[in-house]
Amino acid sequence: MRFTTSASIIALAICAPLSAQESAEGEPLPDASSGDEILVIADRLRGQIESSQAPILELDEADIAAYGVSSIEDLLAAIEPQTGSSRGRGGGRPVFLVNGIRVGSFREFRSYPPEAIRKVEVLPEETAQKFGFPPDRRVINFLLKDDFSALTAEVEYEQPFDGGYSYNEQELTLLKITGGGRLNLNLEFSDRSLLTEAERGIIQTPGSIPGVPGDPDPAQYRSLIADSANIEATANWAKAFTDSGASLSANGTYERSSSRSLSGLNTVILTAPSGESAVRTLGADNPLVRRSQSDTFSSAASYSRPVGDFQLTATADASYVSSTAKIDRRADTSDLVAAAAAGTLAIDAALPALADPGFDIADTDTYSATSKLTLRGTPVLLPAGELSTTFDLGYDWDRIESEDSRAGSAIQLTRGNVNGGINVAVPVTSVRDDVLAAVGSVTLNGQAGFNHYSDFGTLYRLTGGVTWAPTDTLDLQATYVWREVPPSLSQLGSPQVETLNVPTFDFATGDTSLVTVTSGGNQNLKAETQSDWNFSANWELPFIDGARLRAEYVNNRSSDVSSSFPYLTPDVEAAFPDRVTRDNTGQLIAVDQRPVDFFETRTKRLTFGLTLRGSIGSGDRGGRPGSGGPPRASARDGAVRPDRAAEGPRGPVTDEQRERFMQFRERLCADDGDEFLKRVAQALAAGEAPADIPGFDPERLRQMIDRFRSEDGSIDEERLAAFRTRICDSDAFPRADATGDRNGQERAQGQQRSPRGGMPRGLPGRPQGTRYFLNLSHSIELEREILIAENGPLLDLLDGDSLTSSGNPRHSAQLEGGIFSNGYGMRLSARYTGSSRIDGTDGASSTNLFLDDLATLDLRLFADLGTVFKQDEGLLKGMRASFRIDNVFDGRQRVTDSNGQTPIGFQPLLIDPVGRYVGIDLRKLF
Repeated sequence: MRFTTSASIIALAICAPLSAQESAEGEPLPDASSGDEILVIADRLRGQIESSQAPILELDEADIAAYGVSSIEDLLAAIEPQTGSSRGRGGGRPVFLVNGIRVGSFREFRSYPPEAIRKVEVLPEETAQKFGFPPDRRVINFLLKDDFSALTAEVEYEQPFDGGYSYNEQELTLLKITGGGRLNLNLEFSDRSLLTEAERGIIQTPGSIPGVPGDPDPAQYRSLIADSANIEATANWAKAFTDSGASLSANGTYERSSSRSLSGLNTVILTAPSGESAVRTLGADNPLVRRSQSDTFSSAASYSRPVGDFQLTATADASYVSSTAKIDRRADTSDLVAAAAAGTLAIDAALPALADPGFDIADTDTYSATSKLTLRGTPVLLPAGELSTTFDLGYDWDRIESEDSRAGSAIQLTRGNVNGGINVAVPVTSVRDDVLAAVGSVTLNGQAGFNHYSDFGTLYRLTGGVTWAPTDTLDLQATYVWREVPPSLSQLGSPQVETLNVPTFDFATGDTSLVTVTSGGNQNLKAETQSDWNFSANWELPFIDGARLRAEYVNNRSSDVSSSFPYLTPDVEAAFPDRVTRDNTGQLIAVDQRPVDFFETRTKRLTFGLTLRGSIGSGDRGGRPGSGGPPRASARDGAVRPDRAAEGPRGPVTDEQRERFMQFRERLCADDGDEFLKRVAQALAAGEAPADIPGFDPERLRQMIDRFRSEDGSIDEERLAAFRTRICDSDAFPRADATGDRNGQERAQGQQRSPRGGMPRGLPGRPQGTRYFLNLSHSIELEREILIAENGPLLDLLDGDSLTSSGNPRHSAQLEGGIFSNGYGMRLSARYTGSSRIDGTDGASSTNLFLDDLATLDLRLFADLGTVFKQDEGLLKGMRASFRIDNVFDGRQRVTDSNGQTPIGFQPLLIDPVGRYVGIDLRKLF
């Protein structure tokens, strides 16, 4: 089946006699033709992505409004389960497109208000290969409005329901989109106050509680949440040049962050000559403090233009981060210990002030720059469709300069990465082009690339896959990825830092001890080899309108895996004995947590996802009540036989008709196009032939114009203007043999034919009525094993072994649902984490840990006050009030040992000091 835009068909109502009409709202055109196979005619927005796979998620303006978010960044956080890859490789952020064009950085548009968006598309990982990336991240395409201008001011205040600290944020955003250009300025400030262990009643570790009345309580000087502040200023500019088809964008961002956290007090054990001892704390006026500050300077740019049948896109992103940490040293208490032992200082006497020991300084400067050049096109037309190719070439550069007074030396690490590759997609069968159509549409995909690292030599990557669409509503994919990956520069070169008094649970003794933890880089790490299989299915459910079900199976295997130091279980201590220090009594006193290499890891995962969206009430125009999106195709909804798919309503579209339409479109889209349409309507109302468009059938024009009349017979100017926008936003009569961008993916073109038949993806939403949405995802871990060394031990993370203190649940799920009606909105966010277990040893003092499952629910309530109070002007216009309650039921994970007791290091308020969290947000759109 083949498709064309409704704008083109409406134009043909003017260019030639028609047997059917099209409404300004974009409803399908009826046609008298019959046949079992049909052609649905609908709009496709400029910049949409043509893909052999269906989107994972699509949002139109009404859907976005139902989320009640304040920026694109907030929207991305709300749909994170659908945008994050489930393949377990941490490929980083998704590939971001704006109007189908890859951009240099997410910073370029993250602060845009959601009102500027026409549509959002989330596409599967395989699509990333078409933009020069491996299939380990999804693609998000933001389609913006052509004309938008707003100044947005927002203030937020938030705090835990139990008090203790507060958070506030102020943000001012300017966005102008006009004439193919965009200008965005954003200023944001946030501040968070300190929360201490005393304010949550945290039980202190034995050996740190003072035994003398009047000594300061260390819980008052140990922070759970640091006092922090952040300020960020961003400027973004973009411009599209219609004559050449080129576009250019640039970004500049400055950010300063600062924080202050407390690490407790100086502690000493004084022992009298009689042998009596006491734990003493001192220095309440000078607690142990860690102060940090960082300044970040970032810039990005992108350039795109057509080059013959290809689309050239170049992006660059660079940042410089300068950070400084000042860590207080512990005081020298040896004189106090000696005086108590000599009997000259009573162990319960007032302690003299100690000399200030000063502080250590850790400075880190991080430089990073990335660039990527892609050339995408469809150079060959095969029987089953166009062969798609992508060539990419890039250079990345990173440097870490670090110096720590505790280490006594400076470190400088630099890495350059020259990378390149090619991706080829070959259509084998096609329903659209009637090549083995009974099989469905099959596309083969292959990618090969290299990375030449200045510190690791040349590493390679290979990818192969197949996409099969056996029906119009079902996509099946299989992908294999093999690649070599080096450790990150931070894993290799972060400065060595020692953190004192870190509560750490010791499986060998069953106690929680205050230990010294060493962190930093490890220059002896190796390159990792990854071998992954992925199988997925994406099904548009035929029995629920607006619903899509996705299932995915992942099988990952890696060798020489660089990882953070795992949680200190008995097996881990046996595998890395040189990383653990104990005193002569067996008490744990220090752990070296710098990264390590695992010999092999194996992961198998099954993920399910369900997305559902729709409307209730006046938003429905056809289809079943309560359905979402457009009505399903049927013979009476606008059926056209396949043998007429390339024809107009009365035969093939001729060059003369095409030229006539282009003349009409040029006249309609001129600056006075609105007045031109009004003159046409007035002439028809007077029974006259419009002078502006001679030679056209007045009766057919009158029938078309009548669709824009209100109940009183007058012309609805808003609907007439929407019709003009619809035609001017579409590129009519696309040809497969036309010059320019034939791949129709990265260049901002309008109508594109569906690669596999069925509904063109991306019908514009209708904001009328009540909108609802539901996004649900559920992951099942089938296997997670780690072979620490070639000869063992083998850790089964799903059967008691663990790398972290949070365990390894087999099941996890996320749900996001909401409803929006008449200015009021509600959004629910739920998360579930299954139970797990961490095994100890067989020793008498050892214990297992049992982590209960946890379910939390977040609630957002919001109201667009201008709509609620029907105010089209004044203070309430464009104002929204939002109220949030996170963790509504104040749920916290419960961790117990083999005796059913909660270890001190796993107190619920220590794991989650926030709990139920409330906030209010006021936002004004000027």
